[in-house]
Amino acid sequence: MQDIDAIGAIIGLPPGGAAQNVLITTHQNPDADAMGSSLGLAGYLRKKGHLVTVVTPTDYSQNLHWMSGNENVIAFDEKVRVSVSELFEQADVIFCLDFSALDRIRDLAPMVRLSRARKILIDHHLEPESFADLALWDPTAAATAELVFQLIVALGDKHLIDIPIAECLYSGLMTDTGSFRHPNTTGNVHRMAAELVDLEIDVSSIHRRIFDNVTLDKFRLLGYVLNEKLKVLPEYKFAYITLTDAELKRYRSKTGDTEGMVNYALAVDGVVMAAILIDRNDEIRMSFRSIGNFSVRDLANKHFNGGGHRNAAGGRTKLSLAETEQKLLTVLPEYQQLLLETV
Repeated sequence: MQDIDAIGAIIGLPPGGAAQNVLITTHQNPDADAMGSSLGLAGYLRKKGHLVTVVTPTDYSQNLHWMSGNENVIAFDEKVRVSVSELFEQADVIFCLDFSALDRIRDLAPMVRLSRARKILIDHHLEPESFADLALWDPTAAATAELVFQLIVALGDKHLIDIPIAECLYSGLMTDTGSFRHPNTTGNVHRMAAELVDLEIDVSSIHRRIFDNVTLDKFRLLGYVLNEKLKVLPEYKFAYITLTDAELKRYRSKTGDTEGMVNYALAVDGVVMAAILIDRNDEIRMSFRSIGNFSVRDLANKHFNGGGHRNAAGGRTKLSLAETEQKLLTVLPEYQQLLLETV
C-alpha cells in the first residue's frame, strides 16, 4: 500500500503555491521511531515550505528531547485541548505516523476522525485500520523512519535531508532494529544507515543520547525489577515482570523509564518469550518480546487486545494487575509446545 505519487502531489509546493497547514501525530508514549520519524518528516516538510506542527497524544521520554524540532512539539493534555482541537480543524493535511489504529492515539482519535483534512498514514504495523485517504504502509519495513526516508528519496528530495533530519531518521532506524541486531535488520536498513552516516551525523553521540542518558531513579528501579520482580518459568521458556503503580511511584518513575525493561527478561539464558505487565491506573499495559519464529503478536492479539510485530508486540487489559498476570499464566499452556520448540 504505497501511494507515493499521490502523497507527493499533496505535499509538492508549486511556484507561487500556498503553504499548507500540516499536522503530524504518532502513537501514545512515543518511542524513538515515533518521534524520529515525526520530527524528521516535519523538518523535511518545513523545507518544502509548509507550516508544520507535531502533536503527540501523551508526553514522552526525556532522552528523546534532544531531537531537532522537539521544542515545538505539543504533548496533548487537558490544558491544550481547545488549542489542539483548533489545529486539527484548521489542518489541510494530517500525517499519522507509526500506528495502524486510531485507538493508539487516545484523545486525538476523534479529532483525526472528524477532521476534513486529507489523512496520510505512514506505518509498518500489521492490519492498518481504514481511516486514511492515502498510505505508505509496509509491514516488512524495519521502522517508520525507514518509510519516511524512502518517501523523501522517491520524491527526488534526498538533497533536503540535512544533519538534523538525518539524526532523527537514524534514531528511529537504530532503535527499532535493536541497534541493528534484530531480524528486521535488512540490507536496505544498512544501506539507509550508510547514506545517513555519509551525511556526517555523529552516530556515537546519537546512541549515547538515547541509551546512556539514564537517571539515578531509573537505575534504582531497574535494580529493583531485576532483583525482586523478574520471574522465570523454564517449563515455558518464559520470563516476565510485573510492576504496580505503587512501585513506580516509590522509584519516582517518569515516562519512558520502563522502556526496554522487557528485553532484560528476554536476555535470560533459555528464554524465548518475555513480558512486562505495568499498572497504569486506567489499564494494565503489556509489552511482549520473543526470539525466533514464536509470534508474540498472535498471542497479544488473541488474548490481550493487542498487536504489533512477530517478535515485539503490546497488549492491554482493564483487569487488575493480579488478574492480568493470572490470565497470562492461564494461556501459557496453549503455547507451551511452540515455546519449547523455539530456539
